[in-house]
Amino acid sequence: MTTSAELETPTVTVSPGGTATTTLTVRNDSDIVEAYTLEVVGDCAAWSTVEPARVSLYPGTSETVTLTFAPSRSHEVEAGETPLAVRVLPAEHPESVVVPEGTVTVEPFHELRTELEPRRRRGWMGARFRTAVQNKGNTPVDVAFTGKQAGEELRLGFTPARKRLEPGESAEIRLRVRAAELIWFGEPVTWPFEVEAAEAEEPAEAREPALAGAGSREPVRPEPAQLEAVRPEPVPGEFLQMPVLPKWLLIVLAALLALLLAWFALVRPAVKSTAKQAATEAAQEEAAREEQQQGSATPGGPDDPAGGRGQGTGPDGSGTPGGNGGSGTGPGTGAGPGGTGAGGTQQSSATIDVETDAGAEKAGTYQVPPGKVFGITDIVVANFQGDEGVLTISFGERKITTIALETFRNQDYHWVTPIQIPQNATVTAAVTCAKPGTPATGTQASGCHQVINVSGVLSDLAR
Repeated sequence: MTTSAELETPTVTVSPGGTATTTLTVRNDSDIVEAYTLEVVGDCAAWSTVEPARVSLYPGTSETVTLTFAPSRSHEVEAGETPLAVRVLPAEHPESVVVPEGTVTVEPFHELRTELEPRRRRGWMGARFRTAVQNKGNTPVDVAFTGKQAGEELRLGFTPARKRLEPGESAEIRLRVRAAELIWFGEPVTWPFEVEAAEAEEPAEAREPALAGAGSREPVRPEPAQLEAVRPEPVPGEFLQMPVLPKWLLIVLAALLALLLAWFALVRPAVKSTAKQAATEAAQEEAAREEQQQGSATPGGPDDPAGGRGQGTGPDGSGTPGGNGGSGTGPGTGAGPGGTGAGGTQQSSATIDVETDAGAEKAGTYQVPPGKVFGITDIVVANFQGDEGVLTISFGERKITTIALETFRNQDYHWVTPIQIPQNATVTAAVTCAKPGTPATGTQASGCHQVINVSGVLSDLAR
């Protein structure tokens, strides 16, 4: 052999992020001048250098070079023993290459990075968070998750509570925060807390030997005194507990209660008194009318106000189509207003019944009797078949409403102030039948059919 090389120490220990050195002595045992190229090969080549990397030696001489090892502080350089080999290649006699071997031991370190997402959440009783943790160290670690809060208002639970992470591995842990009790009224309350991920302690008998055998690449589980660790800082979080009943709702309830009390105290007695007075006046008027009508002709005679006015029961005696009082006119049919009692003012109603063929238009009317004024306060429209089309209701020349039949089955309108219809004027219900509906019998009808009831007060014209 014309070339020899020897390491000063076969084993070198280095800390991640630090440096360590050793020397290599190269000797030329040939009889010529030889140039040598030196290169570190193997797993540690990425973070190892030779200085100088090329030497020239006369026959029988030697030179010492320096090997420097500088692994980065990263999970990519795992802790443990890494084989070391330096290739010494002669330029003139490459067949005389030598590769001295050794071992570089990378010391372990622990570093955990923890994040809480989101940092703040709200809820009535509890909320869910996510705890993300990553093992930035170069050795496997069992991580235990803990949470703390000043006081006993919150309970914090992790799923899972422990997790084993390889170097560079990340995991997401679910965190459930729950309050001890509900807040029914008042302002929201903020509960701050902290989350911490730390290395779980192991029993002494469960620890493995510090290092694996020489030449292996197995991970190292060192004793606590040998381990360089960066303890993570606790991550803060907040849970905003909301009241079940917000403050604005209490204000609204208080206002409603105040209005209710005011109604009972002021409005209700006035309404009751007004109703009683109106009943008394109506009874007095009825008694006066009975006195005036004593000795009058029997119903149907020439002195009967309802004589010859049809078969209705209203104050004007109208009620059937074709009568002189309140009969329906046009293609539809109508029933005259009905009421009870006699006199110049009575509650009355009229019914307009309109049957229309599909694709056709028809109108039904009710005519106010001569000498009368009809004060309309209510309209009820029945589309009992579910027809489709358009219904237009008019009072005389005044159009009241136009509605699509398919939007309702029963519709009603009410007015506090009656709409006055003069004598001989008509209430008209015009129907355009687009499509007959299906009544309760289950068989589609051959035509549209609408019933309109008009109610109000029928009064004598002032003389």
